[in-house]
Amino acid sequence: MVEGDTSDWASEEFAGAILGDARLSRRLVALARQLALGPHTSLPQALSPAELKAAYRFFDNEQVDTNGVLAPHIAQTLQRMDQVPVVLAIQDTTEFNLAHLPATEGLGYVSGDNGHGFMMHSLLAVTPEGLPLGVLGMKTWVRPDEQLGSKYRRKSRPIDQKESIKWLEGLAHLSALRSRCPRTRLVGVGDRESDVYELFAAERAAGVDWLVRAAWNRRTRHPQGYLWETVLAAPVAGHTELQIPGNGTRLQRTARLTLRYASVRLRPPQARASRLPELDLFAVHVIEEQPPTGTQPLEWMLLSSVPTHSPQDALERLSWYARRWTIESVPQHTGRRFGMN
Repeated sequence: MVEGDTSDWASEEFAGAILGDARLSRRLVALARQLALGPHTSLPQALSPAELKAAYRFFDNEQVDTNGVLAPHIAQTLQRMDQVPVVLAIQDTTEFNLAHLPATEGLGYVSGDNGHGFMMHSLLAVTPEGLPLGVLGMKTWVRPDEQLGSKYRRKSRPIDQKESIKWLEGLAHLSALRSRCPRTRLVGVGDRESDVYELFAAERAAGVDWLVRAAWNRRTRHPQGYLWETVLAAPVAGHTELQIPGNGTRLQRTARLTLRYASVRLRPPQARASRLPELDLFAVHVIEEQPPTGTQPLEWMLLSSVPTHSPQDALERLSWYARRWTIESVPQHTGRRFGMN
């Protein structure tokens, strides 16, 4: 297929990139097309020596930045999103440890002994059925070495001075994009790291919601006093099955889960109670009561701004959260099935 052919997906996704030089845009299209032939391989494996040299020149060009590369792809993603009623916008953070490249400059600390690299937070659009639609945003940053070990000082900082601001920025980004796919409900999905009270209280556009896995047993305005106790006091709504994908340390299996759901009123953290409101939201809890011997039982406490008033609603929230694996799993690991029994 010749370069510039409109039937070529790489041209459709990236030909509109504004990088200040048409040659750079053409190079981006050619590079995307070639890398797509081996998405799980390294650059030296995917490219010929001449292509690899050209790719490194492209990446090293100061006119090439994340926003310029992603802008045309995001525009195409929004067009795809406008064709479906609900889109799950999955947020996740990845660490890139480049400690094996000691000569690389401009890096900071990451997890692990002697870890050195950078961080990336991305936002992936996925249908409730698990079809990836495209990337909606990406943020990279470096943790300065001088902040290493300042965990407890970070806890006392305002949210806009913490890495946790990434979750609020992601939700704000969805609100900004909402007008470009007005027929679609956007649901931001995050793991336990996104259990941030300021996220729950943040303003958002109509048609934009959030769904996160709870990490904290927060205070509630209920007789039980705390989140877990409040939801576990609700009657069992039924049972369902979840296919858990395998990874390097876990075998694939099907978990039988007990389901509960409830409307809850959260109280803000005591240290910030004077500036954060109480919030009404919806909780869905599942637990594997009889896991295989030697296996940690699966348990999720999900919180959401999306109204959840029936077992079918609760199962839908559960299936939405299960799609979070899409952002960190290969395609064959994304199949789930849900149903009451």
